Amino acid sequence: MLYKTINACTFLEYPDKHKIHIYLCDDKNRPEMKELAEQFKINYIGLLENRHAKAGNFNYALKHSQSPLVATFDADMIPYSNFLMATVPYFFKRYATLTRKKVGFVQTPQSFYNEDIFQHNLYANRAIPNEQDFFSREVNVLNSYHDSAIYTGSNTLFLRTAIVAAGGFPTNTLTEDFQLGAQINSCGYDSISTTDPMASGLTPTDAKSIFKQRTRWARGMIQSIKNLHLLSNKGLSWSQKIIYLNGYLYWWSFLGRLLFVFAPILFALFDFRVVNTNFWLLLIFWIPGYGLLTFVKHDLSGNITNQRWGEVQELFFAPYLILPVILETIGIKNNQFKVTQKNGDDSKKDILYAIPHIVILLLTIVSLIKFNYGKFGSEILYGSVITFWLLNNLINAFFAVLLFVGKPKQAVQTFHVSGIVEMSVSKKYQKIELCYLTESTVRIKLSADMSLVPEKSYEMTIITSCYTAHVHAYVQEQYGTNDFLMAIESIDEANERQLLQMLHDGFNKQLPLERNQWLTTFDLLFDNINRRLRILNRIGKGRGK
Repeated sequence: MLYKTINACTFLEYPDKHKIHIYLCDDKNRPEMKELAEQFKINYIGLLENRHAKAGNFNYALKHSQSPLVATFDADMIPYSNFLMATVPYFFKRYATLTRKKVGFVQTPQSFYNEDIFQHNLYANRAIPNEQDFFSREVNVLNSYHDSAIYTGSNTLFLRTAIVAAGGFPTNTLTEDFQLGAQINSCGYDSISTTDPMASGLTPTDAKSIFKQRTRWARGMIQSIKNLHLLSNKGLSWSQKIIYLNGYLYWWSFLGRLLFVFAPILFALFDFRVVNTNFWLLLIFWIPGYGLLTFVKHDLSGNITNQRWGEVQELFFAPYLILPVILETIGIKNNQFKVTQKNGDDSKKDILYAIPHIVILLLTIVSLIKFNYGKFGSEILYGSVITFWLLNNLINAFFAVLLFVGKPKQAVQTFHVSGIVEMSVSKKYQKIELCYLTESTVRIKLSADMSLVPEKSYEMTIITSCYTAHVHAYVQEQYGTNDFLMAIESIDEANERQLLQMLHDGFNKQLPLERNQWLTTFDLLFDNINRRLRILNRIGKGRGK
C-alpha cells in the first residue's frame, strides 16, 4: 500500500486540457515502488538521498516537471475523480477578473474515510464528525474571506508560479505546508479554501501516533512563525498576520486548558487562589464570559462541534503538547520529520497515555468531595461556581479517560454506497438493495419473498452511477430474516479496481459530516458507560465458564 511507504507523496501535473501527469515522489529509490508506479502508468521519481523529507520530494519533483498547475497529495490520500473539475476553475482568467483575485492555491478540506480516535473510542461514529472538520470546513473557509486560507499539506491545487515566487517548499520547518502557504500570500497571491471534500485518506487511530502528529504540527507552526518574521513581514496584510498569529496561539490553548482544570482543584484542596476575587465578582464576570464563549463557538461551528467537544479534545491533547510548545518557543528544537503511522494500531500501551488524565479525574473527584463536604445553605450557594467548574471539568476528564480505557476493537471500515446489486435468487434475476460495502464484503437487504442458501456461491453484479463490479460471494452472516452480509470470495483485478473506485471515489457517507444535535453529551456519556459495562460483563461470564 502506498500510504505505508516512508515520506512518499503524490504530485499531480495539469499541463493542458489534454493531458494529466501523475508522479509518485519517494524519498528512496526503490525498485518495487517504481514497478508498482509503472503498472499504473504513474511517473516515479525516487531520490537516492533526501534530507528534507516531504518538502524535498516536492522540490525535486518540481525540477522534473513544467506544468502551470500542480496538485499535491499525501501518500494515503485518494483524490476523487472530480477533483480537477472542482479546483481548476478558480485559476481561470475570468474568475480572477470577476473577483480581482490572483489565486495562488486552492485548498480542499482534509477528509478521512476511517473513524478518528474520538469517533471510534467513544462509540461516536454516528454522533460527531471528524475532529479536524471544524478547522477544514469552517475556520479555513473563514480564512478565505481574508484571502489567507492555510495550506494543510494535501488535497491542494497550486499555481506553479506561486510556488516558485515563494522559493519552493520550505525545508527549515516541520510544517512546510503552513509556511509555504504564508509565503505565497506574502508574495501577493491569495488562497482559497473550499467546503466540499475532494480527496480522502487515513487518520491515525492510536494515541502514540496522534500525539506525535500533533507535536510535529505544534513545533512546526512555532518554527514557521519565527521563519516568517510574522509581525514585521511587509508582504502580509494585518488581517493575514492576525490569521497566522491565531494559528500560533492555538497551540498555547492547551496550557490554558490545564490552568482552567487545575485552578478549582488548587482552591478546593489547598485554598490557593489563582484569581483573588469573591463570589459576586466571579459571578458577574465568569458567567457572561463562559456563556458568550459557548454562544460564539456554537455560532461559528454550525453543527460540526460545540463548546463541550472543544473542551474534551483540548484536554485529551493538553498533557502531551504543553512541554513541546514551551521547549520549541525557547529555542530547544526538534527538526526531525517523522511520518505519522496510520495503520490503525490498537496497541494496549495506549492505556499508559491515560495516566495524566486519570490523575486529573481523581483530583477532580477528591476536590468535589472535599469542597462540598459539610456545607449547608448559603455555603452551597457561594460555592456553586467552584462546584459547577469542578463538575464541568469532571465530565471532560471522564471523556478523556474513556478515550483510552476499554476502547472497542478496530473494525473493518464500512462504506455507504448508493447503488443496487443484481443477482439470481430462486432462479430469478433480482435487483436488490445495497446497504454498504467493504473491500471484502457486501451487505444486502432482500425483499420478504427472497432467501439465500448458506454456503452457496452467488454471482452478483454491484452497480453504482459510475462503476460496475462482477463478483462471487457467499453468505457470511445473517442479521435478520432478509438481511445478509456476503463475503466476496472471487474477483479478478479489473473488477477489484471497479470495487475500489466505488469505495473511494467520494466521501464515505457512513461517517457524519455534522454533529447529531439530538444526542446530548450526557446521552453519549451514559451510552459509553453502558457499553463498557456490557463488555466487562461478557468478559466476566467468559472467565466464569
